[in-house]
Amino acid sequence: MQLPVFEIADSLHAAVVAGEKSRVLLKAPTGSGKSTSIPGMLADSEVSGKILVIQPRRMAARLLAGWVAKQRNATLGNEVGYAVRFDTKYRADSKIIFLTDGVFQRWLQDDPSLTNIGAVVFDEFHERRLAVDITLARCLDLQESSRPDLRVVVMSATLETAGLAEYLTPAVSLEAGGRTHPVEIFYRVDRPTTNDRRGGPPRETPIWEKIVTVCREAMAMPDAGNILLFLPGTHEIRKTIELLENGSLAKGWDVFPLYSALSPAAQEAAISPGQRPKIIVATNVAETSLTIEGVRTVIDSGLARVSSFEPRRGINTLLIKKISRAAAEQR
Repeated sequence: MQLPVFEIADSLHAAVVAGEKSRVLLKAPTGSGKSTSIPGMLADSEVSGKILVIQPRRMAARLLAGWVAKQRNATLGNEVGYAVRFDTKYRADSKIIFLTDGVFQRWLQDDPSLTNIGAVVFDEFHERRLAVDITLARCLDLQESSRPDLRVVVMSATLETAGLAEYLTPAVSLEAGGRTHPVEIFYRVDRPTTNDRRGGPPRETPIWEKIVTVCREAMAMPDAGNILLFLPGTHEIRKTIELLENGSLAKGWDVFPLYSALSPAAQEAAISPGQRPKIIVATNVAETSLTIEGVRTVIDSGLARVSSFEPRRGINTLLIKKISRAAAEQR
């Protein structure tokens, strides 16, 4: 299948072989194939050494490595591998390695010169995690000092790239199109409270009840396809699945949770094609770098659990917050 990102293949090749201190900024929307195709393009070009692909999430790193290995008719762990916390699958001679930003930060600490590394690809850069900002800065410093042969590629689906292009100067800016499927967007008015049937004060309607109400309507549509629900965290996911399954709403449907702490087998079950229509109840791990076939309806709570520092107690806590516009576009 010829994905839209292949339209910039020649330009990418020219940029990475042009000379020293090669920097590429690629903007390509969701569905363009950048996460699965760009690493292979670099591997097939004149880039010597390993190609590291930095991902914001463990699940994305594992699943993308498997997908790229399959594309290249390779066994996962040989030419293509991955490295995430508590789980690695690659060899000393692996050409493409997908890894999380946290693992890459540790690799830089252990080997500041990035020995035997030919290119570093920062995928989904618009998520702007601290570890990504730090490691990108270190890679650019390394280019300027002792590794002018190191290639740096920064990829984003939704980020406004003008400011980043200035930071990366001199950099080649490329842009690829995405798959164009008609998307209809409907907004549901949020009614924050509901009357207590026992005559008590109004109570806040839990987000899982709101989501299930909309999901029920979607399931009744003849062309609903697979349904993807976005919830802020695992607690909300469990409550949503309980409502769907206990009320027999999901009769004839397969219901799967999808979040980072699940086993790889459970994650694979959620995204793999099945015999029956499915409902995938996910956190924001399903926002980026994953392809779930057959999804025709997406119901977004507009919320996510975000790590925040609580100064009074001096600890980091997970708070439910509204997502950004960029995240909403990704979903």
